[in-house]
Amino acid sequence: MLRDDINNALKEAQKAKNERAVSTLRMVNSTLKNADIEARGGGKPPLGDAETLSILQKMIKQRQESVELYQKGGRADLVKQEQEEIAIITAYLPKQMSEAEMMAAIESAIKDTGAAGMKDMGKVIGALRTKFAGQMDMAKASGMVKAKLT
Repeated sequence: MLRDDINNALKEAQKAKNERAVSTLRMVNSTLKNADIEARGGGKPPLGDAETLSILQKMIKQRQESVELYQKGGRADLVKQEQEEIAIITAYLPKQMSEAEMMAAIESAIKDTGAAGMKDMGKVIGALRTKFAGQMDMAKASGMVKAKLT
């Protein structure tokens, strides 16, 4: 399970005295625990790997946005810190699909769902999310699906 990998990496980082990895992995664990508590409040089971991947992707996206803001503000020290955190978190995501692989997956999903137009875009994106969670940038995929269906 993905959480076990993160916890083991946290222990290794503590032994190696890697401060940045320790703080980043603790932050990841904290975010996952908060999501678990929120899910439990809604009567849902603890998060599985697919939900965990989704949370990790959100964390990376937040850090990428922070990097842009820090670059505009001329804060090179904070840019470096955020980029290091992105690298640590990215290590737990599956290999990202290339654009060609994404296009093939989108064409397959369109064929499988029988999508004929823009009204079927939700079905296609849903199929892609379930099949390729964590492997595909859904924002980019959404644009590609939109282009295919119009």
